[in-house]
Amino acid sequence: MTLAGKRIVLIISGGIAAYKSLDLIRRLRERGASIRPIMTRGAQEFITQLAVGALSASHVYTELFSREDEQDVGHIRLARDCDLIVIAPATADLMAKMANGHADDLASTVLLATDRPVLVAPAMNPKMWAHPATQRNVSTLKADGINLVGPMAGEMAESGENGLGRMTEPLDIVAAVERLLDDAPKPLAGKTAIVTSGPTHEPIDPVRYIANRSSGRQGHAIAAALARLGADVTLVSGPVTLPDPTGVKTVHVERAEEMRDAVISRLPADIAVMVAAVADWRTVAPADQKIKKQPGEAPAPLRLTENPDILKTVGHHKYRPKIVVGFAAETQNVEDNGRTKLERKGADLIVANDVSPETGIMGGTRNSVKLITKTGVETWPDLSKDEVADRLAQLIAGRLNGG
Repeated sequence: MTLAGKRIVLIISGGIAAYKSLDLIRRLRERGASIRPIMTRGAQEFITQLAVGALSASHVYTELFSREDEQDVGHIRLARDCDLIVIAPATADLMAKMANGHADDLASTVLLATDRPVLVAPAMNPKMWAHPATQRNVSTLKADGINLVGPMAGEMAESGENGLGRMTEPLDIVAAVERLLDDAPKPLAGKTAIVTSGPTHEPIDPVRYIANRSSGRQGHAIAAALARLGADVTLVSGPVTLPDPTGVKTVHVERAEEMRDAVISRLPADIAVMVAAVADWRTVAPADQKIKKQPGEAPAPLRLTENPDILKTVGHHKYRPKIVVGFAAETQNVEDNGRTKLERKGADLIVANDVSPETGIMGGTRNSVKLITKTGVETWPDLSKDEVADRLAQLIAGRLNGG
């Protein structure tokens, strides 16, 4: 019952993803939250008030000028008498209204009148999400302190197109709600952190690139865990299909050099956790056009050069963070390679794991790690990547605060 006693206003706007809101209501109530739903006219084209009311065990609010609702609760009380407002799905239209202060229906009026935290789960066609107008609105909303979760990449239910625009899954939205409403102590309040995550893609030509199997799950989980403890976190992420963590500033990059520049530009910081599986090599000169296979000819040689060592750069930087953590994904000699990396990279702690194919760890949802410091090695049991992240964040907080 992680949300016991929490009051959530859930705004459901018009989109095919509205059907997921029914599951979201159920998941929130399972955790003890009470739900007051607001449905836009568009939402009512996809799901019924009857279904929403039955699952929420609440009256469903739909109209701004409802004599009954305004006498009973009213849009001002809806806006204020809650702990959090969640919009799922959030259409491009409703986000545009929010960004520009429009209030022409119940949902937009409540959002303009509220002084409570707001969590937005966008859902729309990929081209609508990528449109400059939508991206301007997203930037405005973030600057106004609005929290976003997603969207995710995948196939669109209504069009079959593939891209960024799917609504985040209900359980991931629930996790974002739990983070926002977490009133536990914040031992990292006032501290700044930089986390890297995911792979890098090093272009060979406009079609091909050098990469690895990193999913970004561990790095994203660590960024979220540090934020839950109160840190001001910047996540520098390579190409992944994960939604940006709630409460974290995310910078998206492709190449190792871009990741290095993004990290260095954010120093000084108190904490650096370099989780990303950065490609060790890149091509000397990526081809401008696709390299064509010539029948009967040997493959063209691929000339490589070394990529920047981001962890070593941070570990020896003049603005070195107080705590520098590196990750070592190894397929053999895990402890020995981790100790060597600790000394060479100037880190305080190396989190080493065995990613040989039989472990299934690389790209998976669980991790089994060894924490290597100058004083010894600590082995953690097999844990989910979220559990690893929580433990590591607590360890960092203890060290930073003298524990």
